[in-house]
Amino acid sequence: MPRTLIVEADGGSRGNPGPAGYGAVVLDPETGEALAEAAEFLGTATNNVAEYKGLVAGLRAARALDPEARIQVRMDSKLVVEQMSGRWQIKHPDMKPLAAEARAVFPPEQVSYEWIPRAQNKHADRLANEAMDAGRDGKQWEPRNSRAALDTAAAPARSAAARAADEAAEAAEAPEVAEASAPGWGAPDLGAPATFVLLRHGETALTPQKRFSGSGGTDPELSPAGRRQAEAAGAALAARGTIQAVVSSPLRRCRETAEAVAARLGLEVRLEEGLRETDFGAWEGLTFAEVRERFPDDLDAWLASAAVAPTGGGESFEAVARRVAVARDKLLARHTGRTVLVVTHVTPIKTLVRLALGAPPESLFRMELSAASLSAVAYYADGNASLRLLNDTSHLR
Repeated sequence: MPRTLIVEADGGSRGNPGPAGYGAVVLDPETGEALAEAAEFLGTATNNVAEYKGLVAGLRAARALDPEARIQVRMDSKLVVEQMSGRWQIKHPDMKPLAAEARAVFPPEQVSYEWIPRAQNKHADRLANEAMDAGRDGKQWEPRNSRAALDTAAAPARSAAARAADEAAEAAEAPEVAEASAPGWGAPDLGAPATFVLLRHGETALTPQKRFSGSGGTDPELSPAGRRQAEAAGAALAARGTIQAVVSSPLRRCRETAEAVAARLGLEVRLEEGLRETDFGAWEGLTFAEVRERFPDDLDAWLASAAVAPTGGGESFEAVARRVAVARDKLLARHTGRTVLVVTHVTPIKTLVRLALGAPPESLFRMELSAASLSAVAYYADGNASLRLLNDTSHLR
C-alpha cells in the first residue's frame, strides 16, 4: 500500500501585488508530525502566484521524501484547489505555467486536492509570514529560524484588502469550468466514487440520558432498544443491496451494531481504531448539565474552541479530526469505487460530514445524529466529496 503524505501550502502578498512569500509543510497523516518545511520570499508578486509557488514547493518536498506516495494537498485557496482539480479553467498567464509545474511533480492520479478553512492552514500560513518577514529584512527564510508551530496570535499573511482582492479574483475565475468538462452542470468522468454509508451505533443505556459516552468511559453494550435498532438497520441495508464492506469502531456498541448488520449482509466486520469516539476525559458518564455544574469554565472553553480538550486529559475535536481524516484516507485507499458501511459514533460521523462540506469546527454543534441513523458521503477521484444523506431514521419507524 503506497504511503500517504499531506501537503499544506499557502502564499501571501502584502499589497497584491506586493512583497510576497509562500510556505509549505509536509505532514505525516498518522502522527501529524511535520516531515519537511519550505518557505521563500518572492519579491513582488500576487497572492495567487504566491499560493501556486507554495503548492509547487510543497509537492517537491513531498516527492523528495517519497516519490511513490499518495499526496493529499490541503489549501485554503479555493481558486488553486478548483483549478488543480480541473473544475475551473486557468485563465491568468502567470498561473498557467505554475499549474503545469505543479502537475509535473507527481502523476495526477497520485494527488488529490481539498479546500480547508484558513484557520486549519496555520502552519503554512505561518511559514509564509516568516518568509515575508525575512524578505522585509533583506534576508531569505532559513529552516533553522522557523517558528512554524501553530500560533493563533501570528499576523495573517494577507491584509484585509489583499484578501478581498484575492476573493474577487477567485470569483472572476469561478464561473468557467475546465474546457474538458461536459457542458452545463456536467463534470469530467471521474469514475464511481467511494461511498461511505455512515451508521451511528444503536442505543446504549446512556443514550436516552444524553450522557457523555466516549472512548474513555465504560464501553457500554447495546441496550435491548439498541439491538432492535441494529437489526432494523441491517434489514434496510440488506434490502438496498449496495454495501460491499463493513468497517467499525472498535468500541463495543459499534462492534455489536456492525456485527448485527454484517450478519444480514453476509459480510465480515473490519475494525478501524481511528473511528472510535472522542475521549471525554472527566466528563465521561456525565450529562451536559452535570458538566456545566462541575466544570463551567472548562465547558465554556471547549464550546468556544475545537483545540480545547475536555477536563482531565480528554481529546479535543481538532485531535479527533486529525485521526478521523487519517482513517478516512486509509479506507479510501482500500475501497476505491466501493460502497462501505462505516459504523461509528456521533463525533466521527459529524467530522466526516464537516470535512466533506469544508465547514468550520463549530458546525459540529449544529448537526443532529440520532441513534442508528444513516448518513452518506461520496468521495471522488479528484479529492472532492459530496454529502448525500444525513441523519436518516426512516428504517426505524
